[in-house]
Amino acid sequence: MNKVLGIVLGGGAGTRLYPLTKTRAKPAVPLGGKHRLIDIPISNCINSDISRIYVLTQFNSASLNEHISRSYSFSGFQQGFVEVLAAQQTPENLDWFQGTADAVRQYLWRFKDMNVDEYLILSGDHLYRMDYRDFIRRHRESNADITLSVVPIDEKRASSFGLMKIDDSGRIIDFSEKPKGDALHQMQVDTTTLGLSAEEAKDKPYIASMGIYLFKRQVLIDLLDQQPQKTDFGKEIIPDSAKDYKVQAYLFNDYWEDIGTIESFFNANLALVKQPNPLFSFYDESAPIYTRARYLPPTKHLQCEISQSMISEGCMLKECRITNSVIGIRSRIESGCTIEDSLIMGADHYQDNFERQGSCDHTTIPLGIGANTTIHKAIVDKNARIGCNVKILNKDRVEEADCEDQGFCIRSGIVTVLRGAMIPDETII
Repeated sequence: MNKVLGIVLGGGAGTRLYPLTKTRAKPAVPLGGKHRLIDIPISNCINSDISRIYVLTQFNSASLNEHISRSYSFSGFQQGFVEVLAAQQTPENLDWFQGTADAVRQYLWRFKDMNVDEYLILSGDHLYRMDYRDFIRRHRESNADITLSVVPIDEKRASSFGLMKIDDSGRIIDFSEKPKGDALHQMQVDTTTLGLSAEEAKDKPYIASMGIYLFKRQVLIDLLDQQPQKTDFGKEIIPDSAKDYKVQAYLFNDYWEDIGTIESFFNANLALVKQPNPLFSFYDESAPIYTRARYLPPTKHLQCEISQSMISEGCMLKECRITNSVIGIRSRIESGCTIEDSLIMGADHYQDNFERQGSCDHTTIPLGIGANTTIHKAIVDKNARIGCNVKILNKDRVEEADCEDQGFCIRSGIVTVLRGAMIPDETII
């Protein structure tokens, strides 16, 4: 694997994940209480013995830079690194990244200097656990120019993805972007060719791209150098290369979720607490998901009622009830609070007197969630200050709303309290 270079695409402005991407890059969005989205592809690489990794980004990259520099430090006796390459203007190119392929093209001069045989292109906003070693082995055995990792899907979800058709050898021969009707039915394939059982193939007769590409070194260089007008891998480079290059499909028949929207992000986080056997688990000793080591103290539960939830370290929970929720690091939840079906991201730092007795007689609302507050089906971003007797319930069942001046937004019926927002006492949302 020392001949493979990992390249993680940090994505664009992350508008579908707004307001979580208001002040941070999409890969830097917190996940599961203490991790970030970028930890998923980086950890998959490390667990697959791929230790040279670049992350390409251009929007709000400060927190992503900080997270990576504090989380991934290889020994001086190793050749590994995880490094952010931000979009930049040069005398030769005055434009920012114009797409996924253009992002790689603008740093191709740097990637050419690496002594590698393949380039592994990854997305930074998907939740899955994958050993890339088998993927790379199959690529080499088939002598493919490009290999795409694909997931089998049913007809209900198929029209939301870019689909592919394959021949009997697993070679990709056709592409269709989010087809519907007859065009959708024409994209059905026999997925037993890729290893599914006959029963599974009947239920999932379509294959969709995971946004994971493995290129032979010279193939990627030629495609990007010879087609400067093409800026996107999934929509242009990959489909157009199928007629001239050997493009193979590799089946990944396991949990994979594109968490690029507020709704999918919310559901993926809450799915982590489901028992037994959640679809994705952080409790896999053989393939851990790494993140920044913070050396926080244990969480204190003071007469709390907690069920089916994940509580991160460094929290202070007082006489509250928490159900089906994910609680992030350094969260402070005062007495009388009820948290249900929610994601509380916590805080980046401790306020003075973190262990103090909570009081609603305050001049400034402290970090955390004040006494007797109820939160249901909501996301509370980091460093929020929520007062006493607040109710965040989406009481009017609003689907979409922009109330940034009041410190929150609503997407797909999910209330999101903005990072650093202050919600006054007695507020009802």
